[in-house]
Amino acid sequence: MSTRRTTLIAIGSTLAVAAIGVMIWAGTTGPGDTAPTTPIAESQGPSTNNAAPQPEQPPLTLDRRIDGDPLAMGAIDAPVTLVEFADYRCPFCGVFSRDSMPQIKKEFVDTGLVRVEWRDFPIFGEDSVASAVAARAAGEQGKFWEYHDAVYAAAPERGHPDYPREALIAFAEQVGVPDMAKFTADLDSPALAAAVNKDLTEGKSLGVNSTPVFAINSTPVVGAQPLSVFQEAIRAELAKVGR
Repeated sequence: MSTRRTTLIAIGSTLAVAAIGVMIWAGTTGPGDTAPTTPIAESQGPSTNNAAPQPEQPPLTLDRRIDGDPLAMGAIDAPVTLVEFADYRCPFCGVFSRDSMPQIKKEFVDTGLVRVEWRDFPIFGEDSVASAVAARAAGEQGKFWEYHDAVYAAAPERGHPDYPREALIAFAEQVGVPDMAKFTADLDSPALAAAVNKDLTEGKSLGVNSTPVFAINSTPVVGAQPLSVFQEAIRAELAKVGR
């Protein structure tokens, strides 16, 4: 089994363990409480045999690093990736988007240190899937993150908002999606729906069963933790690569 596949299995196993408590945490605590943050793959100590030392390997993560990916932001060669599994109807996903992401973007993404990659994980019904498709439809016209931000800006701090078709169209008009006819048609796109389902399937294969769940290189963070938790995890990953 390849080293990368072994590490991805380790990532999935740790995310699965970490995600088990999210539903309980989300139902009983506020976004300011801290859930466990655990390294996904601890480095091994010095070898006890006489084998030649192996060259240091770059961190293995869940990133895709697709050039031009509308669901990603930041330098494609950034040393750290923050992969987020989230649902547009998840109140704690909204908390992260509003309270933490702007500073993470300013401090790490805009400076070339972090690449953010979004993964759809729609678990709160048909409106979750519809809103995920709508955000991707906006992304087809270069407005994914604007749409993403508008949805979360309007979301309540508690509960799961409804997103009927007219609301999804209204968000697109709000953020200035240029071709509204194309956007409306893309709400029914089988290809975009399949892309949403692909992310959902990937998350489930890793053991994710709640939102939001993050992988910061090899470190999972579960829930809308305080900004400081994300900053510390990012800095720890940067330190591993000498940044």
